[in-house]
Amino acid sequence: MSRWERSRIIGLTAVLLTVGIASPAHADEVEQIVNGGFDGTADPFWSTAGMPIALDDGRACVDVPGGTTNRWDAAIGQNDIDLVAGETYRLSFDASGDAGHVVRAVAGLAVAPYDTYFEQSPILGDLTHYEYTFTASTSTAQGQVAFQVGGSPEPWRFCVDNVSLVGGVPPEVYEPDTGPRVRVNQVGYLTDGPKNATVVTAATTPLGWELKDASGRTLAKGRTTPHGIDESSGQNVHTIDFSRYRRTTAGLTLSADGETSRPFDIGTRAYAQLRTDALKLYYTQRSGIEIRDDLRPGYGRPAGHVDVVPNQGDGAVPCQPGVCDYTLDVRGGWYDAGDHGKYVVNGGISVWGLLSEYEHLKGSRKVNLAIPESGNRTPDLLDEARWELEFLLSMQVPTGHPYAGMVHHKIHDAAWTGLPLLPHLDPQPRELHPVSTAATLNVAATAAQAARIYRPFDVAFAKRALAAARVAYDAAKTNPVRYAPVEDGIGGGAYNDDKVTDEFYWAAAELYLSTGEKKYRDDVLASPEHTADVFGPVAFDWAATAAAARIDLALVPNRLPGLAAVKASVVRGADKYLAIQRGHGYGVAYAPANNVWDWGSSSIIANNLVVVAAAHKLTGRDRYRDGVLIGLDYLFGRNALNISYVTGYGEVSSQNQHSRWYARQLDPSLPNPPPGTLAGGPNSSIQDPVAQAKLAGCVGQFCYIDDIQSWATNELTINWNAALAWVSAYVAEND
Repeated sequence: MSRWERSRIIGLTAVLLTVGIASPAHADEVEQIVNGGFDGTADPFWSTAGMPIALDDGRACVDVPGGTTNRWDAAIGQNDIDLVAGETYRLSFDASGDAGHVVRAVAGLAVAPYDTYFEQSPILGDLTHYEYTFTASTSTAQGQVAFQVGGSPEPWRFCVDNVSLVGGVPPEVYEPDTGPRVRVNQVGYLTDGPKNATVVTAATTPLGWELKDASGRTLAKGRTTPHGIDESSGQNVHTIDFSRYRRTTAGLTLSADGETSRPFDIGTRAYAQLRTDALKLYYTQRSGIEIRDDLRPGYGRPAGHVDVVPNQGDGAVPCQPGVCDYTLDVRGGWYDAGDHGKYVVNGGISVWGLLSEYEHLKGSRKVNLAIPESGNRTPDLLDEARWELEFLLSMQVPTGHPYAGMVHHKIHDAAWTGLPLLPHLDPQPRELHPVSTAATLNVAATAAQAARIYRPFDVAFAKRALAAARVAYDAAKTNPVRYAPVEDGIGGGAYNDDKVTDEFYWAAAELYLSTGEKKYRDDVLASPEHTADVFGPVAFDWAATAAAARIDLALVPNRLPGLAAVKASVVRGADKYLAIQRGHGYGVAYAPANNVWDWGSSSIIANNLVVVAAAHKLTGRDRYRDGVLIGLDYLFGRNALNISYVTGYGEVSSQNQHSRWYARQLDPSLPNPPPGTLAGGPNSSIQDPVAQAKLAGCVGQFCYIDDIQSWATNELTINWNAALAWVSAYVAEND
């Protein structure tokens, strides 16, 4: 969902989830549950039909029927519970169940829209005591505590006792586990590349450091360089430069100031695998097709949104009321992020990233992604990108209708759904949202880009893409100020953007590069973006696309007048990022104003590195290659939280990105995100309730939590992985 989630209504997601042992009781604690000990009766607890509560040795037990689909299809609970916004509660209970089964314990609203304020899903076995605290964000007299036990193919038995919901408890203080104070790239360093680490310390003078192998043998030593206070973290830090060690070695550690880093490798070519893994995420994000378990073990699922009940499907999606009088077949494409929506503007920059990787990094052309199309005459990377391109083209308004040639901004559910929810189980109606100039220009740009790239493999598709690009571009010029409204954030993100000069520039550039035609060349040269400094703190993303145009103009062979100045502007942008990097305590090429870290900061950092890599391709100068490698260290553990933001890479990595189907934190029968999935990363605005409660007052890099409910700091998105794939492909090619 990325940055558009700023428009989400917080009440729809509602709450802090804090797991742990509660603090000692205070005098003002108030019990909210009636008869939680089941003394002679189960009243006033209820259970769903066909699953009566029976008392067994003082516990409330139910025989859960098999064959249900969702957790909430079978449940017991208690209603009419008072909850007060801002109040902290301790939910505790004793529970048992047939081994391996799961109970979803929730506190939420007992009436529509059934908002969930807290949830946790322990795996059951023998009778065990559970305690959690959470802070309610909403006041209601219609609260509910429930134990949801559906979703099992076979029947089983569940028992619960000593159910308690106590208000007035002190909130728990969240302290992230940052591990050792020596921070390294936990994945690894190239043998002939720069090798830097950061030490958090109170010392102000140089410290000794040692590089050791897995047996503890010292391989190199030296002195740290004091940096001072790092603004992005508020920490006093030193840097370690061990670049002189150039041997391929696994299981290394760095020691300084009495601390030893997490292990890492040198020269094991991890980035070639990362390039593949980062791209393989897209298959499991596909809509409209079965995800085969033989291709993605553990991630198989039925096709989502293909008009099979309970889906209402994407085969004939109507517009929102009053928007249009037709339906469109918009099956396919990628689910944008952790929800079931599909958004043209985020799909556009994602497709650009994958096609740019293919066009500029030749090593990616032979990557085997193990997708259904593998083995045809088209490279896997292009087959995967086409899955989204076909969706983007399907969102164009047909001839004969108002705004013909324009493109609908997005398609998603009419209302927000909860977590977890697999795509094929989504029951919500689907809606097309109004056209927008930005979406139309995204299709013009990516379809034009596709026209030149797919021509060697599918001439007919290339011609169709170019025709669609021309139509879209002309339609956007006719309707230059059709903006997606910020208020359109129910059921999906708004992705609002009221500055589209950059999209016009991008579309004109791609059309010129694919056709060489004078009218597109003239539009490129006349654009205010053409001479502007487009390399700000955020080089590019879905809402800022001018740098994408500039990079392609610089790297794709063409005869644009003033081409030398275009190339020089990319190099200057890269120099700006390198200057920021040199002054940063963690070597990060990102310095947002007032140290306010943005939504999706991980991908912003990666995208800034794309600019640096482009400068290396233009100049061949090693300092740009080194800058990319140093910048990448941050994503894999050389950061204030000592965590790799890429699932499955590093000793400690993000595992619980916000997603409705990679939701193991909420349902142990579901997987974590696949290896190679980039988490959003620190976000100073902490818009979601989990982040607000746990991270209040956070400084820069500390505004992150690996929790599935923290959609502001820990979502996954298709455009963020495009950035990761591009940069890892660049490193693999230059290893």
